[in-house]
Amino acid sequence: MRIILLVALSLILTGCFSTGRHTQPLVAKPEPIMAPVQSDLRLVLEEKYEVWAGTPYRLGGTDKSGIDCSGFVQTIFTDAFDFQLPRSTSEQVNIGVPVQRHSLEPLDLVFFKTGRTQHVGIYLGDGEFLHASTSRGVIISKLDNPYWKRNYWTARRPLDAIQLASM
Repeated sequence: MRIILLVALSLILTGCFSTGRHTQPLVAKPEPIMAPVQSDLRLVLEEKYEVWAGTPYRLGGTDKSGIDCSGFVQTIFTDAFDFQLPRSTSEQVNIGVPVQRHSLEPLDLVFFKTGRTQHVGIYLGDGEFLHASTSRGVIISKLDNPYWKRNYWTARRPLDAIQLASM
């Protein structure tokens, strides 16, 4: 009987011991995006691609007359997700969390070092990414294309599942 009283008392006291605050874990690990969300994201990105497909590349450009890679990525995130990214590739590569190539999900940013410059695109899934190519304008390319494979640098996840769910 004494043990039952001690257990009951400890449960009551433990249940009452709360600051009323919700705390976040010290190390926030990005949650993987669930499959239905991934396919929805790809559809949104493909719709944006239809609007921009073939738009020529223009360094510093930000509209349909010509757009560069970081301006294109910034525009897509603003228009489709109401999320403001920095303007330049060198700033975009520092946002969000790093992602391993084998863990890429739709909406991750993929970065390439192409000679003296940097290039950015948006991962679509299935090994494809959307970007503003200097030679062909806004297109979809494959990561396993020899050129992109050779110049692949890193990837970042600017939005996690919680942020996406609240949009």
